[in-house]
Amino acid sequence: MSMTPKNPTLPAPSTVMVWEEFIQITGVHPERLQELLALGWIEARGSTVQQYLFRDVDIYRVRKLERICCDFELPVLGGTIIVDLLERIDALERSVRSFKSFED
Repeated sequence: MSMTPKNPTLPAPSTVMVWEEFIQITGVHPERLQELLALGWIEARGSTVQQYLFRDVDIYRVRKLERICCDFELPVLGGTIIVDLLERIDALERSVRSFKSFED
C-alpha cells in the first residue's frame, strides 16, 4: 500500500502552533503559559515568544491543568503534579491492558 497522500497539493496537517493560537485554543493566560514554560512542564521551540511553536498534544494537558487548578483552587505547581500523575496512571493502565491481552 502506497503512503502517498491522496491530494499531493495539500500540506500535511500541522502538529505545532504559535503562541497566540495556543493561548486562544487553551484559554490559558499568557503569564500562566510563561510559568509553565519556566517550570519546564511544557516546551516550545523558537527563540522569542512571538516565534514559539507549541505541540498540539500539549493542548489537552494545559486544558486539564487549567480545569484541575480552577476546580480545586490549586497553584500551578500542584496542578502540574496531579496532571503528571494522572498521565502516569493512564500509561500504566494501558500497559496492564496490553499485558492482559497477551494472556487471553
